[in-house]
Amino acid sequence: MEKQNIQNVDISQIQHLPMIDFIGNDFAIFDDIRELPLTPYPRRLNAACLAVCRKGWCKLHINLQEYEMKEGMLCIILPEQIVQQGERSSDFSGCYIAVSKDFMEVVIPTMQQLFPLFFLIKERPCVDITTEELESFEEYHSFLWSKVRLKDNPFRKEITQGLLLSLFYEILHIYQGHVAQERVPKSRKEDLFERFIRAISESYKEERSVSYYADKLFLTAKHLSTVVKEVSGRTAGEWIDSLVILEAKALLKSSELSIQEIADELHFANQSFFGKYFKHHTGMSPKEYRKK
Repeated sequence: MEKQNIQNVDISQIQHLPMIDFIGNDFAIFDDIRELPLTPYPRRLNAACLAVCRKGWCKLHINLQEYEMKEGMLCIILPEQIVQQGERSSDFSGCYIAVSKDFMEVVIPTMQQLFPLFFLIKERPCVDITTEELESFEEYHSFLWSKVRLKDNPFRKEITQGLLLSLFYEILHIYQGHVAQERVPKSRKEDLFERFIRAISESYKEERSVSYYADKLFLTAKHLSTVVKEVSGRTAGEWIDSLVILEAKALLKSSELSIQEIADELHFANQSFFGKYFKHHTGMSPKEYRKK
């Protein structure tokens, strides 16, 4: 299946529906999918989707693998994953949250603590949860919805971000309890990939070269790049750049540091080099991003 043949879907495409509340093109919350424009054709989501099934069942394909979401299950779709709707029961119901990739990057200022969660979700996007965990998710859902509806509150976006970060940690706890113990033994390539991710999460502020991490793992840069691409679909350089850009975005949005100080924090030779690097990966200058 060619990448260019798969249509991208984001939150803006459902903003006209009356039963959903939004924060721009960054966040959506709802509890009824009957009017959503779902099709049996594959779509690439430009957002994360968190869902809990309250009743019935629904089949869906995530990255071309079929899953069945049943009553009492939590299902998470990550940004850029390919999703295809399948059959669902007439009584299927649940509660849903959609979060854009950009919004997630602000919510999670550093990926280090939550990296394990994304590995677990990739392995098991749908997981059985206890009654208490279901109730906890529904409480977050209800509270988030009440805050999103306060359109006169100038801080509703920041409040939503804070609640979402708490929810992500709750989900990490759920996954560690239900999935971590059940994980099948990793292949050597998967183990290498996870060691690479841990290494860059520790050193990405200081080191951005693939050869540095290859040396640290006692490999050639070529072998490391080949394995990382095979396991994750992204090159080693893309993983390194993604963490650097994520940190830069967080510092630009959530700190009072000057652009020069951020360049120093991320060990760029100077502000100009940092600006060119940032613009190459985001399409805008650090100053433009900070004002956005």
